[in-house]
Amino acid sequence: MLFSQVLLLNKRSQPGDPGAAPPSGAPVARALRGLQNTALVVAGILSAGMGLKGFLLSSHFIDGGVTGVSMLLAAAFDLPLAWGLLFINLPFLLLGYRQMGPGFAVRSALAIAGLALCVAVVPYPDVTPDLLLTAVFGGVFIGAGIGLAMRGGAVLDGTEIVALLVSRHTPLLKVSDVVLVLNLFIFGAAAFVLGVNEALYSILTYVAASKTLDFLLNGIEQYTGVTIISEHSDAIRHVITHHLGRGVTLYKGRSGYGKRGEQGEDLDIVFTVVTRLELPRLREEVRRLDPKAFLLQHRIDDAVGGMLKKRPFH
Repeated sequence: MLFSQVLLLNKRSQPGDPGAAPPSGAPVARALRGLQNTALVVAGILSAGMGLKGFLLSSHFIDGGVTGVSMLLAAAFDLPLAWGLLFINLPFLLLGYRQMGPGFAVRSALAIAGLALCVAVVPYPDVTPDLLLTAVFGGVFIGAGIGLAMRGGAVLDGTEIVALLVSRHTPLLKVSDVVLVLNLFIFGAAAFVLGVNEALYSILTYVAASKTLDFLLNGIEQYTGVTIISEHSDAIRHVITHHLGRGVTLYKGRSGYGKRGEQGEDLDIVFTVVTRLELPRLREEVRRLDPKAFLLQHRIDDAVGGMLKKRPFH
C-alpha cells in the first residue's frame, strides 16, 4: 500500500460575531454581482433569440424542451411562438418557486418573458439557408444563451428547472443528461409533425446546444483533482489553504524506488480540488516551492462540500 492513513484538513475560517456589522463593501459587492448576473441573463436572452430567429425558425427546425414544444405547437396550429414560451413555462416556474425559492423563480420568469419579447420584436437576420450550418450554429447560439442565463441565476426553458432538480438529487445525471431524456420524446413528436429530415436536423441542433451548454457550465471551471508528491508538502499545504483558500487532504505515504534513489521514507501526499481557472496558479506555486515535485491531475465531473469554489446552481 502506498498510504496507510488519510488525514483530512478541513480548516475553515472561523465565523465572525453574529451581531457584528457586515463589511462596508458588502452592499457594493452585492450590487456589482447583481449587475453581472443581469448582464449574463440579457446576453443569454439575445444569444438564444439569435439561435431561434436567426437560424431555426426559417428552416422549420426546433429546439428541445418547452421551447421545442412551443415551436411544434406554433408550426402545427399557427400559434404565436412568444405566447407558447410564456404559458407552457408557467407550471415549471411554479415548480421552481416551490423547490428553489422565489428569487430564482422571479429571475427565471423575467428571463423567459425577455426571451418571448425578444422573439416577438427583435428583427434578427436570417443568417444562412444552409441546413447543416443552420442546425449547428443555431444550436451553438441557443446553448450559449441557456448557459449564460444559468450562470446569471436564471433559466430560459422550464425543462431546465426539472433537470436542475433531478441532477441535484441524482449525482449520476448532469443537467444535460436529464434534458437529453426529456428531448427524446419531443424529437419523436417532431418527426410526425415536421418530418423526419427536420427532426434529424433538430437533433443535431440539440447536440450542438448541449455541448455548448455543458462547456459553459462545467468546462470553464471544470473541477480538477490534483495529487502532489513533494518533500515540501507542508509548505505546499500552507499555500493552498491560506493563499488559494482551498481545502486539502494529506495522505500518509512512503516513497518507493525512483530516480533519486530514496526508498522507504515517510512523506505526506497532498490532494486538493480546484477549478480549471485556479489550476495555473496552483502549478506555479508548487513549482516555486519545489521544482522537482510530482503532480498528477485528473478531471472531476462533480464535487460537493468542503472548501470548493461554488459554481452556478451547485
